[in-house]
Amino acid sequence: MHRRDWRSSAVTMSVTVSHDASLRHLNSFGIQASANRLIEVNDDRDLDQAIDLCGDSGPELILGGGSNLLIVAPIRGTVLRLASAHQTIIGQADGLTIVEAAAGCNWHSFVGWTLAQGLAGLENLSLIPGTVGAAPIQNIGAYGLELAERFDSLTAIHLPTGATRLFNRAECQFGYRDSVFKRPPLSQWLIRTVRFALAPDLPLRTDYGEIGKQLARDGVQRPHAVDVANAVVAIRRRRLPDPAIIGNAGSFFKNPLISISLAEQLHLRFSNLPRFPSNQPSDSRVKLSAAWLIEQCGWKGQRRGDAGVYQRHALVLVNHGHATGRDLLSLAQEIRDSVQQRFGVTLEPEPIIVPVDKQ
Repeated sequence: MHRRDWRSSAVTMSVTVSHDASLRHLNSFGIQASANRLIEVNDDRDLDQAIDLCGDSGPELILGGGSNLLIVAPIRGTVLRLASAHQTIIGQADGLTIVEAAAGCNWHSFVGWTLAQGLAGLENLSLIPGTVGAAPIQNIGAYGLELAERFDSLTAIHLPTGATRLFNRAECQFGYRDSVFKRPPLSQWLIRTVRFALAPDLPLRTDYGEIGKQLARDGVQRPHAVDVANAVVAIRRRRLPDPAIIGNAGSFFKNPLISISLAEQLHLRFSNLPRFPSNQPSDSRVKLSAAWLIEQCGWKGQRRGDAGVYQRHALVLVNHGHATGRDLLSLAQEIRDSVQQRFGVTLEPEPIIVPVDKQ
């Protein structure tokens, strides 16, 4: 695709260009990092212009809420940040209400908006940090629900050609904390809008984790979707640190999926080993608790300088103030190695490590 020279493009009020830009306030770890150029777009109507401004090589990194990445080195190219926010009801299909949100929408605010419309379906995913556009990339999930179960479709721009494509659920190839957009070559697709299929009477999921206990604590006997959302928010705030107070990216490692035979072998050695079904179609593997594995290795509350493990949740790595991305990555590697040595299980990080290799 032929692109205009960004130097000759007029920048609108909703598109800003910064050089040698600090990214510290744009990543939830609070890592002091920089980019050669930062382009921010606040109106979806100007997204095409913002892409043109990136030049023929395109953006090195597409940034939303900055809550699912670890920056380990300066970004030499362009960072494109989406901050456009709109949501609307599209219509009805098969008895469900289809809603659409721009990629730059704050995820938790969007969930709140759907609840205000009287629509259930996303309440278990309340208070997950990040943006709507990032949510399908990661196939976010929490408290017994994954985004894929409520997903309808999305529109994405193929950056090498500029073509816009509609992806249905199957084409997104969702997996556990995974999708086609998270696989190499990275950064070739820019998600523009995402649609979800919701309804006022979707069955509530209250039997996962502490939700039932929290509802009882709140005195709720016949919960509605909003009650479940409030319970999830209360639990998450109690267990997880606020990035505004201490830098973090939420859960740093995926819960590992292992074979049934390995799970049985580990259970013989560790009788209290938590085990769960994978919840993925045609996947007979067993899911383990990464937090439990890490805690058993003694990492909960440990520090390596300003890089540490949260004292209330072993799955969360934190920046106590001045940790670098390399500091946190080194700590993560230590944790991974110790879990591998003790349990023979390999942990995989959830956040994207940047800069990334596009090949």
